[in-house]
Formats: sequence, structure tokens, C-alpha cells
Amino acid sequence: MFPWGHAAVGYLCYTLWLRVRRRHPPAGPAVVALAVGTQFPDVIDKPLSWSLGILPSGRSFGHSLVVAAFLAAGLWWFARRVKRRREVGAFLCGHVTHILADVAPAVGTGQWIQLRSLAWPLLPAYVYPGELDRSLVEFFLTLDPTAVPTVGVVLTVAAFLVWVADGRPGMDTSYLRRGR
Repeated sequence: MFPWGHAAVGYLCYTLWLRVRRRHPPAGPAVVALAVGTQFPDVIDKPLSWSLGILPSGRSFGHSLVVAAFLAAGLWWFARRVKRRREVGAFLCGHVTHILADVAPAVGTGQWIQLRSLAWPLLPAYVYPGELDRSLVEFFLTLDPTAVPTVGVVLTVAAFLVWVADGRPGMDTSYLRRGR
């Protein structure tokens, strides 16, 4: 899935969760934290794997539920201390939805071996054919816009429309001037 698709999936899941749990749409800095969380696994894994060769796959460290559990525990402890549970919860929602969106096609097609990355480093990460033969910059420079999956486009349009209907949360920066 491409970055905009991950942002869309994360936003749709987060806004649905808030509407069911708290009866209101997302607001403020939590939406920014959500957006960062939806990109976090790729921001970690792709450069460290494709460009630097430090990680075994573009879906290893940042895409591991084992690592995510430790990250969640640490961030949740931190969030309680600094009173930022909403923002950390939104970040973690984005992170987990990214991971789940990436494995959904493998689950749908029964390619179970690709799910090994969820348990990295306990299991070796799945290396996609040809993924280590390019850099992150090369990936985006050679991206064929006609090859973008329709599902990602539909989700992105839907998320954009829902975000607008929600009042474009995350765009208001007045909380920065107020100190919270």
C-alpha cells in the first residue's frame, strides 16, 4: 500500500473508533499523531533496508507486532506521565492499521509466508522479490501511476471526504498558541 492509502486506512479506522466509543470525530494534535503513525513503519523499514541494508526487509522492524507491542508499552507509559494519551493512542492506531493493511492482501490470497514479518525478530522477515534491488528514491521515481491499486485510491478518496465532513481535524493550529 502507498503512503496515502495507509493514511486513509488509519484515518477511517480512527474516526470510526472515536464515533463508536466517544460519539465525536477526531480533533487536534491526535490527528497529526495518527498521520505520523500511519507512515512510521515504512519510514523506519524502507530506508534502513532498501538504502542502508541494515534491516533484512522493507517489512521487518517497523512492521513487526512484536516490536509494536514493546513500542506501545513504552509509549503508553510515557503518555501517562506527560498526559498525552489521546495523541499516543492515535499514533499507535496509525501504526497498527499500517501493519494490518500491509498484510491484508497476503491473508486474502493465502500467502501465509509473508506474515513472518509480523513476528520479526522471532521469525525471519519475508523478503519480497526484488525489494532489495532498489532505493527508496528510485522506488518513487519509477512509480507507475497506472499501477496504483484501485482499493487504495477508493480508500483515499473516502478518507478525504470523511476528513472534510469531520471538519478537517488536524488543520487548526490554534492549540499551539494556547500551549495545548
